[in-house]
Amino acid sequence: MDFVSAISKEFSVKEEYIRNILTLLDDGNTIPFIARYRKEMHGTQNDQTIREVSERYEYLKGLEKRREEVRNSIETLGVMTDEIAAALEGAATLAEIEDIYRPYKPKRKTRASVAREKGLEPLALAIFAQEPKSDWPIDMAEAYVDAEKGVETAQDALQGAMDIIADMISDDAGIRKRLRYVAFANGTLRSKAADENTDSVYAQYYDFSEPLNRIAGHRVLAINRGEREGFLKVSVDFDKDKGMRIIHSVCVKPGSPCTDTVMEAADDAYSRLIFPSIERELRDDLTTNSSEAAIKVFAQNLRQLLMQPPVKGQTVIGLDPGYRTGCKVAVVDGTGRVLDTGVIYPTHGQRKVEEARAVVSGLIRRHKATVISIGNGTASKETEIFVSELLRDYPDVSYMVVSEAGASVYSASKLAAAEFPEYDVSLRSAVSIARRLQDPLAELVKIDPKAIGVGQYQHDMPPKRMDEALGGVVEACVNSVGVDLNTASPSLLSHVAGVSTTVSKNIVAYREENGAFSSRKELLKVPKLGPKAFEQCAGFMRVPESKNVLDNTAVHPESYAAATELLRLCGFSLSDVTSGAIAELRDRVAGMGEQSIADSLGVGVPTLDDIITELLRPGRDPRDELPKPLLRSEVMDIKDLKPGMELDGTVRNVIDFGAFVDIGVHQDGLVHISQISKGPRIKHPSEKLKVGDIVKVWVLSVDTAKGRISLTMKGAPKTDEKNS
Repeated sequence: MDFVSAISKEFSVKEEYIRNILTLLDDGNTIPFIARYRKEMHGTQNDQTIREVSERYEYLKGLEKRREEVRNSIETLGVMTDEIAAALEGAATLAEIEDIYRPYKPKRKTRASVAREKGLEPLALAIFAQEPKSDWPIDMAEAYVDAEKGVETAQDALQGAMDIIADMISDDAGIRKRLRYVAFANGTLRSKAADENTDSVYAQYYDFSEPLNRIAGHRVLAINRGEREGFLKVSVDFDKDKGMRIIHSVCVKPGSPCTDTVMEAADDAYSRLIFPSIERELRDDLTTNSSEAAIKVFAQNLRQLLMQPPVKGQTVIGLDPGYRTGCKVAVVDGTGRVLDTGVIYPTHGQRKVEEARAVVSGLIRRHKATVISIGNGTASKETEIFVSELLRDYPDVSYMVVSEAGASVYSASKLAAAEFPEYDVSLRSAVSIARRLQDPLAELVKIDPKAIGVGQYQHDMPPKRMDEALGGVVEACVNSVGVDLNTASPSLLSHVAGVSTTVSKNIVAYREENGAFSSRKELLKVPKLGPKAFEQCAGFMRVPESKNVLDNTAVHPESYAAATELLRLCGFSLSDVTSGAIAELRDRVAGMGEQSIADSLGVGVPTLDDIITELLRPGRDPRDELPKPLLRSEVMDIKDLKPGMELDGTVRNVIDFGAFVDIGVHQDGLVHISQISKGPRIKHPSEKLKVGDIVKVWVLSVDTAKGRISLTMKGAPKTDEKNS
């Protein structure tokens, strides 16, 4: 297979660029390195496109490997024909290859295999030929009666022959391909209650049907879960007559004494062998496609969550709420260092509330804290009310409720124990809650992405595929931001391109033994970090303490000479970068001609543009350009909400049917997909919203009993909408 041509057509990317990407991948280069530092070779494709190209490349290589395995197996059997070879060569999916291989694949014992062992295959072939002047099948079967072989009567022989015919029809790759296509286009997924008298969250699917080619992915996943939990019975409905017409058009020859027998065998083949298999395949395809869509949404949400702007340079008090065991408290400074810890009991009566006020007030004054980060778990609402009342005395302090998803998993992990051996599990959670407001990326990389809780049905996804997709997102985010070589944790370093878990630990060990890194080049002294790994990772490492300002930019060491020469050509020096005296750099390059400068430096224009951007803003954090988190000082209760009320909120989760928005009450409100945009209908909420967006919403309705809030982004609802 010509991988380059196939992928080029699929992605609408020049063959030259695809060829270069595949070569770079085969040479062991990482996707972040390729995306950032080899732009001229791939036409400035982004990391997501390169990752999708890589995944498609791996699939096609697996497809080609399987094609070769099947070809060799069929040739070994001595039954290869030009027709089979052509069909194999033209197969575009693994399913098509397996259909071609089906007749030649070793099989378990079946009715057809038993009949063949009894010597009935010649009879089956004679009947299946459906010659116009053949004998009647029952008469033909008389010659195959053999008590020693277990064929007691002509009817036994005929039944065995029909079993073989049914098997032959079932093994026809062309029939299966056409049936699969037509059944998907015309079939329906149906679910019914396993017990109509049992209530469950799946009640809406107790009598449900929707066309296979239109059903939404989140419904497929919900139905699958309901079936697994025993609440639903699920099937694929398809007009059998349509299926039989396809089979008859291929297998049935009218006008023969054998025609009716073949039609009977065809009916058996469809009902017993083909459609149950097609049904499984269709449902597997639905599940796979729905899972891929869910993983894509999860990945988009995760990317936005990890790329939330950090609250830099501020001392933060982290609160991990709780009832019985109290609310755990941790104070961390602007670098994430733990300054203080404790436990308060703001839900244990007025005396304890006063004690808690005194403790938190003391921490605010003593450590000059400016932000309080509150976990959104048990007792979060009560803790938020407590904080809101407390901050009336501290107008310069604000708070934010953050998702504590995964905090308990992290705090009980070996990683947390190694990082904070002196603190118990609950206090580690408070530290994590504080730090995930300060720098979401640095903190959340310590947690299994599946535990972060953005998306739908993440625990139902194929684990390997989920880990690959989310791991790619984490890698992309870490390398997009870059890491401080002298403060990054092993967890953060392990996601840098080219850095393994072992090497990340070696970097920290080297730092602890030898002191702070003074330059990127010093990385080459780290055990097991060789030239190839250095090439991949160096550009994503930052050394703010380095005497060379380029070590604190995303300029790769391989381009240091070009960057220095660029400055000289434009009348600047590296010291001007440090002092910020190069504001006119881009204008001077434009005046001299970008292409001319790039040619003289021996780099491409994309690399030149990147170098200029980095020189103008050394130490740039791309997250700083995004809207800041919405901090609050007052709390509302769901009872305070009225239809038509206008509020500012933060998008917390984007799913297939809408988005959940934090509007400052304990429950997030739902903006249904139909309420997101005034313009043309959108296919998915992610077209308009992403996690972390600050949005203006209006309350549509409130169900205080069920804790449900319906919101709209289309403007204040009309009076009749408010009252509905």
